[in-house]
Amino acid sequence: MGARKRSAPKRGSLAFAPRKRAKSLVPTIKYWPKLDLPGVIPLGFAGYKAGMTGVFYVDNYKRSPTFGKEIYSAATIIEVPPLYVLGVVGYAIDKVKNSLRSVETIISPEVPDFIRRRIVTLKGGNGKKIDFLESRLDQINAIRLLVSMQPHKAGIHKKTPEIFEIELGGNSSIEDKWRFAKERLGSELNITDVFKPGDYIDVVAVTKGKGFQGPVKRFGIKILSHKARKTKRKPGALGPWKPSATMYTVPMFGQMGFHRRTFYKLKILDIKNPDDFDKPLEFRRYGVIKSPFLIIKGSVPGPAKRLIKMRHTVRPVSHEMKQPVEITFSYLEV
Repeated sequence: MGARKRSAPKRGSLAFAPRKRAKSLVPTIKYWPKLDLPGVIPLGFAGYKAGMTGVFYVDNYKRSPTFGKEIYSAATIIEVPPLYVLGVVGYAIDKVKNSLRSVETIISPEVPDFIRRRIVTLKGGNGKKIDFLESRLDQINAIRLLVSMQPHKAGIHKKTPEIFEIELGGNSSIEDKWRFAKERLGSELNITDVFKPGDYIDVVAVTKGKGFQGPVKRFGIKILSHKARKTKRKPGALGPWKPSATMYTVPMFGQMGFHRRTFYKLKILDIKNPDDFDKPLEFRRYGVIKSPFLIIKGSVPGPAKRLIKMRHTVRPVSHEMKQPVEITFSYLEV
């Protein structure tokens, strides 16, 4: 075999290796940002992806070449029904394992019936656990809200809720965060308590599943000549003689899609309520939107009805970029 007559980039990115199935449809946010804002602010939220639309808005970023002009952008609609604050979890640093360990978990005295669909034997909390956690606030390094989705308040035809944690941030002490969490215990958390139009967020979700695919579709390798032995939809070589093993960098068949992915720095164009429109907002493969929803610039991973987790972005954003935009036209109104 002669040398290559041309150069070509490697087929398939190794940035997402290994391409295996996600463990759960409810992804875990592994890092929470340090938010430089006054007060106590929940660092994340969650919603259901309804679909996509298009919007026209006025570009207000002064360094943009389209500053002051009306531009078009694709946008994603995420329905965000209020979260039910089911409990509070206090974490301390484990110096041996260099990680956080749970000190105490406090559950709301009243557990709604719809949460029994997820955890049948969940019992309400008691005052002893609250006193125990308050006596050890000097050891606590992080306080998180144990929240539950309320799918019955959304347009999605679903009854079993998802339960996960949201960390409390902001320029405040542990005592302030504990006081905030104790006041919200057993109540609802709205999207306006966390985000506002103009904020930049990170989106964590599971992508669309495409099943078991070959290397041509999975990595985009070139189809071989018609004289190739046995098949044409295979890699040209599995590797060198030494080492005598197939390396993980070789594009091979396997799982495609259904991966946990994080999209960084997506802008919230607006936060709307379905009551602001003259007609019901219905999306294909989703249903009619019943709760407030986000209009996010660009696309997010996953199909319709997929749970989308959001957090304040961990990457730096200038104050000029966080200004809310003026939407002049939206295809939701058509």
